[in-house]
Amino acid sequence: MKTIKTLALTCAIAVGLVSCSDNDNNDSVIQNEAKVLFTSNNADGNVNIYNVTNINSVMKSTLVTSATAADGIYYDGSEDLIVQASRSTLGLEGYAGVSIASSAINATVTANIMSGLNMSSPREVAVNGDFYVVADNADADGLDITKDGRLFIYTKSGSNFTLRNIITTDIKLWGITFIGNDLYAVADTTNELAVYSNFLNNTSTTTLTASKQIAIEGIVRTHGLTYDSMTDTMILTDIGDAGSGTDGGFHVIENFNSKFNSTANGATLAVNQQTRVAGSNTVLGNPVDVAYDGSTKTVFIAEAKNGKILAFNNINTGGNITPVYSADLAAASAVYFYKE
Repeated sequence: MKTIKTLALTCAIAVGLVSCSDNDNNDSVIQNEAKVLFTSNNADGNVNIYNVTNINSVMKSTLVTSATAADGIYYDGSEDLIVQASRSTLGLEGYAGVSIASSAINATVTANIMSGLNMSSPREVAVNGDFYVVADNADADGLDITKDGRLFIYTKSGSNFTLRNIITTDIKLWGITFIGNDLYAVADTTNELAVYSNFLNNTSTTTLTASKQIAIEGIVRTHGLTYDSMTDTMILTDIGDAGSGTDGGFHVIENFNSKFNSTANGATLAVNQQTRVAGSNTVLGNPVDVAYDGSTKTVFIAEAKNGKILAFNNINTGGNITPVYSADLAAASAVYFYKE
């Protein structure tokens, strides 16, 4: 947990739910960890912020943006910067210095850091240092017979996102995440997970083949993924039939690195090495993105089909479990968990 020296900023990032106090040196003391969930959606493009410090007493605030639809979202606490991939402008939009605004309901914000409008169908955002990578799931070559997508690599410098290069992939894309310097990506329309090793070393605009690709037994069609380095846990979502609002789920893979490394390229990670959550009680139809609090084993889901933000924290045995938190959010598309 980080300690912030400015009392006002500490309270603002906590969105008003974490108690703060001045000590004799006028330094702030965070009495509880501030846990915040940032979300995007494709209904109005606004950023919805949930203080999930106490899952039994969640408060929501909204930043009204100029976007009308958005997907991947990220929060940089060191800069108090929210970044989301706009599906209406087809670029990255950054909202800096919004911690105070985020404590107000329906505060209107203006993007003050923007990229060029380069993309066709932006989805997930993955960040590694000053590099922002966006998965674009539009058909790269216009041929239905081939599976491909594009990864747009932006560098952030000051108040600018600059497009460095574009990688065309050999899989259709949706969710992406970094583990160290390796970029993991779900292969959309399949139950497969791919990795591109030392991804950022590819500095030219080119086509890239996955370093390794495996199937995840039990998943029909994966979309979202997230990785928690403290617990070595990977979570992938399963949207099943995209037209169904009842057949979704998610898989929890603990000791992920050893399991992934011991599964040969092209082979399948067995379902008995995972924990699956699915069933009528879960309200999962099309879970398109996922975030994870490893300290409490809480899984957060952006559920697109049923228009929900969901949280589960009783996932040890998996199965048909009921969310511990559920909030309506039409066309929910992305979630990002931040712990101060």
